[in-house]
Amino acid sequence: MALRLLLVCCLLLTGCMKPTDLYDHNVYYLRDVGILEHFKTQRRANWVLQPSSFIYIAQGHFMPVGHPYARPNVVAEEAFKGFVEYFPQVRRARNPLGLDEALQEAKGFGAHYLLYGRFASAEENIGNWEEWEEREEFTRIGRDHAILHLMLIETSTGYLVDTARIKSRGGFLTFYDKDAEDLLRRPLTDYARRLLGFAED
Repeated sequence: MALRLLLVCCLLLTGCMKPTDLYDHNVYYLRDVGILEHFKTQRRANWVLQPSSFIYIAQGHFMPVGHPYARPNVVAEEAFKGFVEYFPQVRRARNPLGLDEALQEAKGFGAHYLLYGRFASAEENIGNWEEWEEREEFTRIGRDHAILHLMLIETSTGYLVDTARIKSRGGFLTFYDKDAEDLLRRPLTDYARRLLGFAED
């Protein structure tokens, strides 16, 4: 009886909206309550770039508080993978760079903008059996957290066009066998979309 009632409710809901809208709304709420991965982006400005903008991506030397074993250039790597889908002209530094050094490299390549990131902090919790065998702490089982800081700088003038703070957390259904680094791609891809004026997914 309960199964039939649930089926009737689902059919009534699908009659009110398209299946894709129903899916999008459900995913949104599952992310919001922490069942799935979730992130929040705070921007200083709502600057919009041209799709033809040439963006050079670099990351600072700073190692995230709480996760000193993160890959040294992981923010630049994940930002490149997110930005290359939306900006045809994008390039990234091979290694972490200081800000002045990154600006010089960006100018040398003829980039219009430098996207300079920093992996500010992370909480790397136990997400699989191997990590459990290493630590065996019940309080460290669960979702990972990550915070990124981004600066978008116009290379010709050195003008700070935009800054962003991205706070990301894992979900209860998706934390198994995941690392804090796995929380970076989706918000960085979303930031690329925002720079083109697209709404958040």
